[in-house]
Amino acid sequence: MISELNATSLELQPKIHYTVSMPQPQNHLFEVTLNITNYPNHILDLKMPVWTPGSYLVREYARHLQDFYAFSKNQSLRWQKISKNHWQITKSDFSEITIKYRIFANELTVRTNHLDATHGYFNGAALFFRIPNYQHLPINITIIPPDDKWHVTTALPKIANSENSFLAADFDTLVDSPFEIGSHQLHQFSVLGKSHQLAMWGKGNFQVSQMITDFEKIINVESEMFAGLPYDQYIFFLHLLPQAYGGLEHKDSCCLIYDNFGFRNVEKYHGFLQLVAHEFFHLWNVKRIRPQGLEVFDYDQENYTPSLWFCEGTTSYYDLVIPQRAGIYDAKAYLHYFSKEITRYLLTPGKRVQPLSESSFDAWIKLYRPDANSGNSQISYYIKGEMVSFLLDLLIRNLHHNRRSLDDVMRIMWEKFGKDEVGYEEEELQAIIADVAGKDLTDFFNLYLHGLSDLPFNDYLRPFGLQLVGDKGEHPYLGLRINDDNGRDMIKFVELDSPAYFAGLNAGDELLAIDGVRIKNNLAERLKDYRPNDKIEVTVFHQDQLISYDIILTEPVSKNYELLPLENVDKMQEENFLGWLGAPLSSLK
Repeated sequence: MISELNATSLELQPKIHYTVSMPQPQNHLFEVTLNITNYPNHILDLKMPVWTPGSYLVREYARHLQDFYAFSKNQSLRWQKISKNHWQITKSDFSEITIKYRIFANELTVRTNHLDATHGYFNGAALFFRIPNYQHLPINITIIPPDDKWHVTTALPKIANSENSFLAADFDTLVDSPFEIGSHQLHQFSVLGKSHQLAMWGKGNFQVSQMITDFEKIINVESEMFAGLPYDQYIFFLHLLPQAYGGLEHKDSCCLIYDNFGFRNVEKYHGFLQLVAHEFFHLWNVKRIRPQGLEVFDYDQENYTPSLWFCEGTTSYYDLVIPQRAGIYDAKAYLHYFSKEITRYLLTPGKRVQPLSESSFDAWIKLYRPDANSGNSQISYYIKGEMVSFLLDLLIRNLHHNRRSLDDVMRIMWEKFGKDEVGYEEEELQAIIADVAGKDLTDFFNLYLHGLSDLPFNDYLRPFGLQLVGDKGEHPYLGLRINDDNGRDMIKFVELDSPAYFAGLNAGDELLAIDGVRIKNNLAERLKDYRPNDKIEVTVFHQDQLISYDIILTEPVSKNYELLPLENVDKMQEENFLGWLGAPLSSLK
């Protein structure tokens, strides 16, 4: 009797079916039809998400929606727009409702939609409505390609005996399952008994066989860390475009976008594999190990958490480590790549202004909306979170002679929170890190997570036989970063507390001359002719006005930092380094 009642209740629930067509793909318009049956209420509310999980910015996806129309049995229904992303339809007594609309799709990123004559790609949050109070219901999706040569790739399961039709368990799953539609390359491979696909759109200088081999290495290393893979099948979506870079994680797939000719150069190829390692690591960290603020997604507004430093920063720390552990590059290459990350961090003046926890909380209004002062007023939770995770790993390893590490933190977080997808509080995360370290870390978190203290890299590196060394600087310090704009030297950035900053130069000014002699894309070379404490006259166009500034140069500053072995190391330092990176310190020479 109970099963019969459940079946009857299920039968009476609303049925939700989306059809997505693209009859004229060259015009960049997806045509979407939403069909709902058994909807019990007099009023139907529809809400378009304003953001998508994994990309912490309100993107207002509803701005791309047009040609909205609601009807039932060929009879138009009354509707009105309640807010920027909220439509409301009066359905009267009809049991079936059909809504049609079109979405303009001409922005190819991992978090938006793109449709042209070559393919269609979309993210669920940027294409589909959420039905409040019914987002837990299953959703059918049917794709109608414009050409029978186009095929459909998605992580959603197919519906039997229904061409190009798929089933999402609920709205969250639909948002988490992007679609690639077209004549893209599709490569199948198996790792640890699980099916994997590489779906590639675009042309480039890649070698598919090598790429898949390296994917397999990354998958194996990360699987070993967490004792298995949390999916039955997985898809790597890859879009290739000139000078492109980005990624977005999903539970059963990830979306990657990369420079189409960035595969032959070894460092660029390694950068691509670090991107792969990053997005794949998110399978655990953030897709399943989620902070409380992201446990249940509110698609209508910002979802705040102070823990993005761990979600993204710790993942960024591992995305360099994983390829090294996989044997894709060696310990010396790893330290070279991490030196670049440290340099990027140390050359960001905003690290002295914005604490890491604040950077995480304010992601919604700052990180994705850079302006001329961003480098002076904020620090990315990616880059500083990576630095803090690096120090924590070294701290734990040093205290326990490599018998414990940040890996143990990740495994405990997986067991306690990730497997059952229970959101964690920041205090719980910090308590687990301290427990693994076997040390009170209150001061550490106050100084480096909530405070603005300089990160003491060398204190943490010394037990591993390493030191961080900055170059001596090639010229006196002015504090300008210049971009070439069709032969014009445009000031891109004026560094906080630099001579140029105190003199009043502005980003957007055109740099013309130093001491009356024209600058021609040779600022660094010109500054080599001066010494610290020299006074120079800098001439610029500021809002089309010719202005000159008297500026006193200061001592050179380091522009590059390197992780290098100490001159004299003891046995313990050698053992610590070997236990950390699996190679002797002598391999760095």
